[in-house]
Amino acid sequence: MFRLIAIILGIILFSTMGLGILILALFGALIGIIIAAFTGRLPQFSFSANPFHAQQRQAVFLETVFVLMGKLAKADGRISQVEIDHVEAFIQKMGMSAEHRQEAIRQFKRGADADFDISPTLENFMTHCGRTLNLRQVLLVYLTVMALADGKLDPAERQILEQIAGHLGYSRAEFNRILEMVLSQAHFSSGQQQYRQPGRSSASDLEDAYKALGVSKEASTQEIKRAYRKLMSQYHPDKLTGQGVPEDMIAVATEQAKEIQVAYDLIKKQRGI
Repeated sequence: MFRLIAIILGIILFSTMGLGILILALFGALIGIIIAAFTGRLPQFSFSANPFHAQQRQAVFLETVFVLMGKLAKADGRISQVEIDHVEAFIQKMGMSAEHRQEAIRQFKRGADADFDISPTLENFMTHCGRTLNLRQVLLVYLTVMALADGKLDPAERQILEQIAGHLGYSRAEFNRILEMVLSQAHFSSGQQQYRQPGRSSASDLEDAYKALGVSKEASTQEIKRAYRKLMSQYHPDKLTGQGVPEDMIAVATEQAKEIQVAYDLIKKQRGI
């Protein structure tokens, strides 16, 4: 069965010890997600009459990812070797059939065309996947990772990401908040205290912890607890099961909750909560 929807609920952010490793860690997580989608009998990027059919929705999601990856890779006028290597790594790790590999590359190249308009692709995505907030947010995370593949976020790439966010129903302020949370939560990976990096101060770690919860350091203890509980509720096993996530995917889904927990524990320790 297709497992993309289940897995993406649990993998939005992953960890690192610096921007370069952050990019690699997040890409590693995304490779795992897409492998799950393609190890099933994924049809070609074509859809049945029912716009909310699970397999159809997953196919739309993957098509959208590859097309917009191409758009972002070409945003600065050229596709760097680093970006090509990341896309090739995706395809190789997925173990795609020759036919699916050709289709993925075709979609990537289509998005990289200078005249490609992202609006129809995103409208199609919203038709098939827009009802699920997690799918919209995860797509935005994927594409942010692609934009950071060469180690920086160029103005042209950021502009495209903001356009994508707008199509997905996010304001610029909301996009900035998501981007900040993505980068900050990634410092608290797998429930381990890997956020302690050489040259990083405890103040920097604490600042990332607040951002990981989506609150400011001036927030009250009650506001911090409320933000923490809201995030943890989103990944509660019972809630995910109720949403149709298979039980064998729950462990993957709770990985993000561990990152949030580590960030919250750091804040609790500092505040004496």
